[in-house]
Amino acid sequence: MWVKICGITNEEDALLAVALGADALGFMFVPGSPRQVSPETVAEILHRLGHVRKGHLVAVTRDDLVGQYVGHTAPKTKEVLRRAYGGVLFIDEAYYLYRPENERDYGQEAIEILLQVMENNRDDLVVILAGYKDRMDTFFKSNPGLSSRIAHHLDFPDYGHDELLAIADRLLAVQHYRFGAGCREAFAEYLTRRLQQPHFANARSVRNALDRARLRQASRLFAERQRELTREDLSTLVADDIRASRVFAADSA
Repeated sequence: MWVKICGITNEEDALLAVALGADALGFMFVPGSPRQVSPETVAEILHRLGHVRKGHLVAVTRDDLVGQYVGHTAPKTKEVLRRAYGGVLFIDEAYYLYRPENERDYGQEAIEILLQVMENNRDDLVVILAGYKDRMDTFFKSNPGLSSRIAHHLDFPDYGHDELLAIADRLLAVQHYRFGAGCREAFAEYLTRRLQQPHFANARSVRNALDRARLRQASRLFAERQRELTREDLSTLVADDIRASRVFAADSA
């Protein structure tokens, strides 16, 4: 089976097909990418391919695995693993398991239990360790056992301009809003400019930009409250709602 997940390019399809048969994966995400959607998709595909018995996903973070005192970590970690058997265990922001600066931290104990189970139960459990690429690289370098145990690392790239625009369309549709005449073109220009600036976070930045545009729309409609507002007025963004962003500030300077 050949699959494509979250914008992985054709050149990477072969790697993905091989990785789907693995029992341990490393997912390297960029800010603002859908970290939960991808593992759910992988769990479903692995189940269809017969690599896992149940195909369910157990998503956890450090707090679900690491205890706060001696003897607390092992039962917490083993209980999570018990729930995950037959499916996929997804550990989000896995690098937080390892805190070398804290000598009394119990994250290393959880890692050792995971390594043991990943080796002894590899036919009944798939483990996905996920997080931002730079931190995950450091995490694997600091834990040679994990690095050697997880052979397949999948990098999820940034969304492209057209994909971000499509995300904006979907977000507005879910909220029962729409772009008015010329507004979608204005947002496309906004994305072009914003992509050239620092700290862009993919879908998260798109959502935040639309939230701010809706606030500007609300202020604009409040200023026009003397006239009767229609349903279309209330649900439509106009180009000025987008162009009022400071991303366009250089044009008015």
